[in-house]
Amino acid sequence: MVRLCKGHCIRAEITDEDEHGRTVAKCFLPDGRDLSEELVKQGLAIDWPKYSGGKYKHLEVAGIRKKLWLADARQKGHMHVWEKFDAQKKAKEQCDEK
Repeated sequence: MVRLCKGHCIRAEITDEDEHGRTVAKCFLPDGRDLSEELVKQGLAIDWPKYSGGKYKHLEVAGIRKKLWLADARQKGHMHVWEKFDAQKKAKEQCDEK
């Protein structure tokens, strides 16, 4: 994102306010490109249909949702949840093989 935005004026068009009172906006690079679209294409963000209407879903990098959620869990100290999920998944796969 730094490479896309550093040193540039980014235009923001306010579109909404979320349930926490935060401003929601569409952001555009100086050349008119949609910043959200660029971030999704680069794997730095995922489509959030609540605000985009699913506009960027087809641009998501394969497997990016799991990678971003894992990164978030790691930062918040919740890796035990993922480790339990992986263990249950492996156990199910082993049962399915029998």
